[in-house]
Amino acid sequence: MEVEEGGVPLDEKARRMRDLLSSFYSPDHSASAASLPRNTSSRFATLDTINTTAFDADQYMNLLVQKSNVEGLLQKHVEMAAEIKNLDTDLQMLVYENYNKFISATDTIKRMKNNIVGMETNMEQLLEKITSVQSRSDGVNTSLFERREHIEKLHRTRNLLRKVQFIYDLPTRLEKCIKSEAYAEAVKLYTGATPIFKAYGDSSFQDCKRASEEAVTIITKKLQGKVFSDSESIQSRAEAVMLLKQLDFPVENLKVKLFEKLEQFLVDLNLESKELTRGSVDVNKSPKQESVPHSASAIAHEASIREFAKAIRAYKVIFLHSEPQLSKLAQDLVKKHFEATHLRIMKQVHSGDLLAMLRLIWTDVLLMDEVLPEASLADCALQYAHVAVRDYISSAFGRLLRYISDSLMTAQFTPKEGIEEEYSLLTALDAGKKAVTQGSTDALLDFRQLLDQESELLFRLRDLTIDWVQEGFRDFFKKLDGYFLLLSGKGNTTSEDVNLIEMPGDKISAGLVLVLAEFSIFVEQSAIPRITEELATFSSGGGVRDHGHGLALVPAEICPIIQSSGETFLHLYIKMRTQKISVLLKKRFTAPNWVKHKEPREVHMFVDMLLQEFKEIGIEVKQLLPQSPHHKHRRTNSNGSTASSRSSALRDDKLSRPNIQKGRSQLLESHLAKLFKQKMEIFTKLEHTQESVITTIVKLSLKSLQELVRLQTFNRSGFQQIQLDIQFLKATIKDIAEDEAAVDFLLDEVIVSTAERCLDPIPLEPPVLDRLVQAKLPKTSEQNPVS
Repeated sequence: MEVEEGGVPLDEKARRMRDLLSSFYSPDHSASAASLPRNTSSRFATLDTINTTAFDADQYMNLLVQKSNVEGLLQKHVEMAAEIKNLDTDLQMLVYENYNKFISATDTIKRMKNNIVGMETNMEQLLEKITSVQSRSDGVNTSLFERREHIEKLHRTRNLLRKVQFIYDLPTRLEKCIKSEAYAEAVKLYTGATPIFKAYGDSSFQDCKRASEEAVTIITKKLQGKVFSDSESIQSRAEAVMLLKQLDFPVENLKVKLFEKLEQFLVDLNLESKELTRGSVDVNKSPKQESVPHSASAIAHEASIREFAKAIRAYKVIFLHSEPQLSKLAQDLVKKHFEATHLRIMKQVHSGDLLAMLRLIWTDVLLMDEVLPEASLADCALQYAHVAVRDYISSAFGRLLRYISDSLMTAQFTPKEGIEEEYSLLTALDAGKKAVTQGSTDALLDFRQLLDQESELLFRLRDLTIDWVQEGFRDFFKKLDGYFLLLSGKGNTTSEDVNLIEMPGDKISAGLVLVLAEFSIFVEQSAIPRITEELATFSSGGGVRDHGHGLALVPAEICPIIQSSGETFLHLYIKMRTQKISVLLKKRFTAPNWVKHKEPREVHMFVDMLLQEFKEIGIEVKQLLPQSPHHKHRRTNSNGSTASSRSSALRDDKLSRPNIQKGRSQLLESHLAKLFKQKMEIFTKLEHTQESVITTIVKLSLKSLQELVRLQTFNRSGFQQIQLDIQFLKATIKDIAEDEAAVDFLLDEVIVSTAERCLDPIPLEPPVLDRLVQAKLPKTSEQNPVS
């Protein structure tokens, strides 16, 4: 803190000076003294009481001696001496300043006294002159009073005659104004005469009033014509409305009619024509390089919008405070634009067409915004463009979904001439692969054009567009999976895009299911990773999700879904093929009476049908599924051979036993022995390979055959017929199924089950069995060559 010479702080000095002046100029010293009692207890006394009017010197000294030592007292003495000196100096300066002010005031009073000395004489002279002028004025007024009254009377008469003459001349003057189209002058004349017509129009000036009203009617019609005329300037039309208001014409009716005319313009405006956007946008040019639309429809549209904007401007000037109505009308124009755009999007347009439509809309928005900025059409257009771009992206993915569906659905129908049947599924699969890869790439290129254009609307929606494309691909693969599941009867979806795809009228073929299974694997392993990379390049430097959520299409989220569907389709294919074979087997075993079956002479034709089914399955599977890298369950001397030898031993024993009961005992013994054999794994895990699928179908078919056998009762001939068919299958099915041991085991189980259900289970002799089998093999080789 800054300190003065005496060692007293400046703020302390100022406070003491203020207290000093207050005590000096205080009107009542006793009141301030009474505020502090003198007998205040020393317990509450402080050294600061020296600055109050209730200062007690003895109490202060006692307190000072109690609180300070000798050095402190000496220091306090020096400080107080300095303060006393400063106070004396300040008081002296205060007296000097007041003295100077008193001297200055005295001098001012002397000068005023000297200046007023001669003023009284001048005021007396002025009063005498004013009195003289007043007396002469009274004399003039007295002499001219009678003439002034006469002149004023004549003047009033003259004015009245002028008004009467004006009323009589009004019809003629109105006709002249009509001929010269001076409607403003005519309205001014008529409104000036209106008070007189209201007062005397039904008596003295009846004819003049009638003629004037007829003229005003003509003027009113002329002014209405000017208001509705598009050739008139906006200023002229606004003046016409103002003149009509002065004539007390109901202008609100005009306002309604003009607004209806503007509304009718929107009704008549055709925005659905493709010619409007033809030639208007080149996606390879920037907006500054684009030429003016050259189609006749586009030129006519621009001219009509300019006329509409001009009409809006005129309406706004003519009818004040009409901005809310006009804003609603302008927003309806933008809304109608985007409704037409939505219809075009639903009809499958490309990005160039969408860009042309958005550019046309933005041009109209700018034209309207110049005359009606209150409508905020830019924000309105942005909201509608938000919906339009999103609908376009959704529509593009819907087209892609239908394109893939149409490509894959060729596997549902019989191939045309010139296309081999065994390659029809492969053709459909290749078409589906091309559709998903090339279609996705084309879609991204199409979407890229939306980002590359320097359009104000699309620039504001750039980040959102990137997010919509990412989300679109994610939803696309989910919808694709849902459609496939729905197609195969395994799903239930309410997706609009999926429901819009036409479902095949016939039941889905097994070949198409196999194509879907292989296609799902392709999508999971190839398509999604590739599209993810392309999408990352597409989304670089944009999108709202990049800042916190990353890409919307996450392979780790989508691939398991597609993979699961692929497995579902593969199991469904096996189920469908197995069910078809089961129907064939069921017809075979339910049609004849096996108890009365005749002696077998050849292999039954159902075996040929069964082999034909296996052949068709092999053709379908081999053209789509890959081969297994290694073979499993080849024939060995363990499990499979044990079961096969057991069946052979059973057959030999039955040939040597003439007694049926002994044969049944041997069957029981064989069945008990089977329980103690090493357990064989019949159904292994299904793999996505040719061998695994075919072998699984064969196993399931043989298992179904075994179950059907257990439901029948056979005589000896029936049993021998089954034995012959199974023996023939053993010789032919080894070229079809991979797991020979398990297949032989299942075939032996069929024979065992048949023997268990046979009344007289005596098998054919081996020479006879071999002869019949060998006789059938060449025919089968010709009908079903090994592929």
